[in-house]
Amino acid sequence: MARPVWSGVLSFGLVSVPIGLYTATDSHTIHFHQLQRGTSDRIRNRRVNERTGKEVELADIVKGYDVGDEYVLVKPAELDEIAPGRSRALEISGFVDLDDIDPIFFDTTYYLGPRGKEYGQVYRLLEQALARSNRAGIATFVMRRRAYLVAVKSEKGLLTCHTLHWADEIRDPRHEIPQLPGPGKASVKELRMAEQLIEALSTDWDPAAFHDTYQEKVAALIKAKQAGESVEKAQPPAKATNVVDLMDALRASVERARGPKRAGGKAASRGARQATAGKKQPATKRARSGTAGRASLKDLSKAELYKKATAAHIAGRSAMTRDDLIDALAAA
Repeated sequence: MARPVWSGVLSFGLVSVPIGLYTATDSHTIHFHQLQRGTSDRIRNRRVNERTGKEVELADIVKGYDVGDEYVLVKPAELDEIAPGRSRALEISGFVDLDDIDPIFFDTTYYLGPRGKEYGQVYRLLEQALARSNRAGIATFVMRRRAYLVAVKSEKGLLTCHTLHWADEIRDPRHEIPQLPGPGKASVKELRMAEQLIEALSTDWDPAAFHDTYQEKVAALIKAKQAGESVEKAQPPAKATNVVDLMDALRASVERARGPKRAGGKAASRGARQATAGKKQPATKRARSGTAGRASLKDLSKAELYKKATAAHIAGRSAMTRDDLIDALAAA
């Protein structure tokens, strides 16, 4: 069973229930170590005294706030002492309509669970009341020496806690985007065609139908490099649509969306591979034309060719085919 990342007391009015905060999501991120180029030596981050250059133990490090001519030192225990409720209170100050909370305010989601079976009735009461009223309890609390604004919601029979951005953390898009379009209306024909495209591409929301293909490709790249093999490169991004060609692009998009999607996707994929293969044919022909040392390279396996390419520091070797590796090594 998972351990709570925070525990305390959730209260609303004069009613309170001990609760635990549990992580609701996982990350797909593949983590890499930092190594010195050409070696397997790990690179470590160390805490070093800026004046002496010597490493400092974590226990000897304190927090200091720069006030100009000196530092004001603050101990971790002092931060805990001034935290509201000694960092163990999640007090709901009011209930708001869920539809009034702009999605941009939502940040991280946690599950809330009662800290004991005897508190199940109070927990269930709040969960059902929030579900029936379509409201969220707004509260603040301190976790890991940081204050959070949160919304407590009812979702699928349990209470969830969503951390919210503070109002002054939301950036004004008009200040952030230099070329944001001003007020105006699209033409009736373009708008009607765009609506048809949206309708043609409409589908039911099924989060399980989507998966992290990029992380899968990263894992495949690592496995291929380990075996001295190459992986297929991704297709380049689509070119920006010219305003002059907007109607033609919309019309073609609607026709494609209304047609057999899978067949079109496979055909496009085959076409892209053929086009890519076509581009590589001249290079392959040149590679097979024959130069000094090429014959001996042809007797090597792809893994052996890749090792030689690594030793020769040939750029882009991980994406090369066997013929490409022979070509590059012969040229080097």
